[in-house]
Amino acid sequence: MPKTVALIGALDTKGQEFAFLKAEIEKRGCETLFINTGVLGIPAFQPEVSSEEVAVAGGVTLADLVSRHDRGQAMEVMNRGAAIVVKRLFEEGKFDGIIAMGGGGGTGVAASAMRTLPVGVPKLLISTVASGDVSPYVGTTDITMMPSIVDVAGLNRISRTIFTNAAGAICGMVAGQVERLREEKPLIGATMFGNTTRAVDNARKVLESHGYEVLVFHATGTGGRTMEMLVENGYFAGVLDMTTTEWADEICGGVLSAGSSRLESAAKTGVPQVVTPACIDMCNFWAPETVPAKYKDRLFYHWNPNVTLMRTTVEENARMGEIFAEKLNTATGPLAVLVPMGGFSELDFPGQPFWWPEADQAFVDSLKTHLRPDIYVELSDKDVNSPEFSGRAAEKLLDFLKQR
Repeated sequence: MPKTVALIGALDTKGQEFAFLKAEIEKRGCETLFINTGVLGIPAFQPEVSSEEVAVAGGVTLADLVSRHDRGQAMEVMNRGAAIVVKRLFEEGKFDGIIAMGGGGGTGVAASAMRTLPVGVPKLLISTVASGDVSPYVGTTDITMMPSIVDVAGLNRISRTIFTNAAGAICGMVAGQVERLREEKPLIGATMFGNTTRAVDNARKVLESHGYEVLVFHATGTGGRTMEMLVENGYFAGVLDMTTTEWADEICGGVLSAGSSRLESAAKTGVPQVVTPACIDMCNFWAPETVPAKYKDRLFYHWNPNVTLMRTTVEENARMGEIFAEKLNTATGPLAVLVPMGGFSELDFPGQPFWWPEADQAFVDSLKTHLRPDIYVELSDKDVNSPEFSGRAAEKLLDFLKQR
């Protein structure tokens, strides 16, 4: 049975381009389903889903939207409506993958719709903004962004090539079938950084030896947000939150913050979790010249030419202890906090540049002061990367899972 590719975009202003893309997809044996988000004029061809249907899903009739002559509101309504329509059509089994193209406005509408789809559903977005910061569009999803090179405005020797390649890409994506294991193992979410690689690798082996599959997320802001999203969506049997460094960036203004909701999902959903304060001894900036002037007198470590680490202070660690307690106090499921007093990272143990026991102790004191008394806290004299500590963290999580 042929696969179906959904296309989403404005057929009043990009009709010629979408007609070409649609034909290229159908030439490769896939069927198409077009969702029109154009507001200004008559569509270049008849779509399966009209812009009227999208507008109504967004809360306003198309006629009302046109009469208001407000582009900003039109984008907002179509953005909202497209997300609702695309989610519904996918849940009804109407398509297998989705593709779109456009400038800033079209990219925003299409990305909003694509973000409603589960991880693994092919999503390809040809965009004029794909070579810049695409985090607002991609978010925590698996949208593939493809630079359009030239504007999506007419067909020429470059755009034809890009659109043809895109058609081949989305058809290949929907044709691919992930081979499913006969017995899929329960999932564990874990967080890791370069400074905790040894710890997480060891813990992962322990968990895998007990029949679990471990998904490791790089604690770079996006990684933490993605894990939180998947926890909330019910993917995991347990969470080994070994690397919580993103909170250091959140309070210090670093470049790898995961936002103020980090540490909330497992607590809220009751998923068993083990949390450690690994790498909260460091805040991340890019090259040295990107570090804010207010931090000029702080202790730094140049991890590589493009990454500069700043040691967090006693005050900042105390603040994180309070924040961790605030988040974890909402836990409705099994929870343990394990603290490696022998060092929070590769750089934070005796003889290393970030070794500062007083700062680490400030976190512990603050955590204990504000944490619910029934939440288990265990202090270890080992450093985070010692096999004893990481093994203990894995075993503690296994204890929770066995109880379940």
